[in-house]
Amino acid sequence: MAEQDFRQAPVGRLYRTVVIGVPYLWLLVFFLVPFLIVLKISLSTTAIAQPPYLPVFGPSFASIVDGVKQFAADNYGFLFEDPLYIDAYLSSLKIAFVSTLLSLLVGYPFAYGMARAPLGLRPILVMLTILPFWTSFLIRVYAWIGILKNEGLLNQFLLWLGLIDAPLTILNTETAVYIGIVYSYLPFMVLPIYSSLERLDGRLLEAANDLGCPPTKAFWRITFPLSLPGVVAGCFLVFIPAVGEFVIPDLLGGSETLMIGKTLWDEFFNNRDWPVASAVAVLLLLVLVVPIVFFQRAQAKVDR
Repeated sequence: MAEQDFRQAPVGRLYRTVVIGVPYLWLLVFFLVPFLIVLKISLSTTAIAQPPYLPVFGPSFASIVDGVKQFAADNYGFLFEDPLYIDAYLSSLKIAFVSTLLSLLVGYPFAYGMARAPLGLRPILVMLTILPFWTSFLIRVYAWIGILKNEGLLNQFLLWLGLIDAPLTILNTETAVYIGIVYSYLPFMVLPIYSSLERLDGRLLEAANDLGCPPTKAFWRITFPLSLPGVVAGCFLVFIPAVGEFVIPDLLGGSETLMIGKTLWDEFFNNRDWPVASAVAVLLLLVLVVPIVFFQRAQAKVDR
């Protein structure tokens, strides 16, 4: 009763407004405003200036419509005419999808073992999972160069075991990119799954065991379905940044490794074509956000 009176009081309504408004204000300042700036640049024309573009919008509504029509066709239409950008998008989606799948295959058993560990050991395992974040991301990626190169630790170890006769070419290939992405983003897959598995009611598995359900069948019928929210969250947390990854393919991938992050870098800093680069970024955002919105709506309908 007291809590209800507090909610109806002016102070309670102000508190509720602040709590709800702060996240929206954060999104407005650090997401929507930068996105609108990039969108405006994507509808501009390239120029030898600083910054290297000229706005096309005039003071009247008609000039705005004409500018949008003209440069939307020029900049966004150019992306569909040049196969480089289409190949970069498709390659990025493929690499991100495979990396997400590999992260799931590695991360789920890892999270399952953490959730089944003794209670006193779980905080230590969580700390070890997030321990790599205490080191610079760039340093960790650079370390993989020393591991994967022809004279690196991995090849030396395999040669010492006698499993190979000559060093394997791993660095500057897509395989190295997969290794780098899985290593870098594995904690983002492990922690959501671990959170879902830790909250799992163990009495459900005990009841399934009492009814004669084999452990493997109980896992697929009870454990895995109940951990799906964590699996979906982990897949999103790995897939979305992996699509736009730049550092890992630039350092570990070869010249033939084509990803949209490297293409964005080249357009912004080498070609200095900010309007086309902004169009690439806007289209990439739409490719990622639109399917997620539809998925969340479908998931909300299922939950109802």
